[in-house]
Amino acid sequence: MTGENAGSLEFVDRRTVGQILLGFGVAAIVLYLLVDFVGAAEVQARLTGSEWGWLAVGCLSTALCLIAWGKAWQIVLSVAGIDERFSRLVVTYYAATFANYVTPLGQAGGEPFIAYVLSRDTDASYQDSLASVVTADLLNLFPFVTFAGVGFAALLYQAQLPAAIEPLAGGLVVLSVGVPIVAAVGWRFRAPLKRGLLGLASPVARRTRLLTLDGLRERLHETEEAFQRIARDRRALVKALSFSYVGWVFFALPLYAAAMAVGESIPLLLVFFIVPASTLAGLVPSPGGSGAVEATLGLLVYTLTSIDPVGATAIAILYRVASYVFALVLGGGAALYVIKRN
Repeated sequence: MTGENAGSLEFVDRRTVGQILLGFGVAAIVLYLLVDFVGAAEVQARLTGSEWGWLAVGCLSTALCLIAWGKAWQIVLSVAGIDERFSRLVVTYYAATFANYVTPLGQAGGEPFIAYVLSRDTDASYQDSLASVVTADLLNLFPFVTFAGVGFAALLYQAQLPAAIEPLAGGLVVLSVGVPIVAAVGWRFRAPLKRGLLGLASPVARRTRLLTLDGLRERLHETEEAFQRIARDRRALVKALSFSYVGWVFFALPLYAAAMAVGESIPLLLVFFIVPASTLAGLVPSPGGSGAVEATLGLLVYTLTSIDPVGATAIAILYRVASYVFALVLGGGAALYVIKRN
């Protein structure tokens, strides 16, 4: 590697780290303004008076959630002909989760990067890795739709859906229905899409040796074959889907634990609506949706329950500590281990 190339790579790394730090900085400012608006002293008092045993329960739930989703990953990978020990693969999944959580907009499309981590740490090709990651994410949409739909229906039945929440609920419905439709249409018309992608890449291929149309065509063909192999084993997909549901239950339960920690209670049906709804805020350009998710959670808890703004803000912060900060700590340790292992 020449000195110029090394310098450019160092610049890219430095720029990426800068973007991550900037994202966390902006999130910290948003969170500070939220707490200051509600009442910093009151929120601090609720947090310091929390029952930390319930916070530990929330952290344990997050760990079990990632284990369940990692198991779904393993099942989908095995369909693609890639057999990895679960004890090894779950560490890779934790490391990939860390990378996804610290990257701005990672929640809006971190699959290619996760597939890269997986392909580097296992015997899987990048195409098989990408197909398995995308398939596992699509499977996770089923419990997302189920839990959000049940909670939404319960709110409508009880006439407890405030007008301020209607746009968020509408966005939740559009996302849960629209993504599967787009995926199905894309798969149905994959041949025209492939031709369109090759057409767009043609001018780039003529100007650089880093990309060739034959190489791109071969990669697209390999990726399509990987998806087809996975789709043929429906029994395995159902088994993976069951672990996706289990993972989503453990993903939502830290909100219930956070409420119990501050002496409040949120009905489970409401928990299963609030958590999916708050994930929409994860699409903002900050690491893991930091700042926006806390604000959205606090608003949802305050609007949909009888909990006061101080309690709702404390619950949102504790939930993010258990579901996000704890996952970052686990994933960061796993990422260091994976780097050392490689």
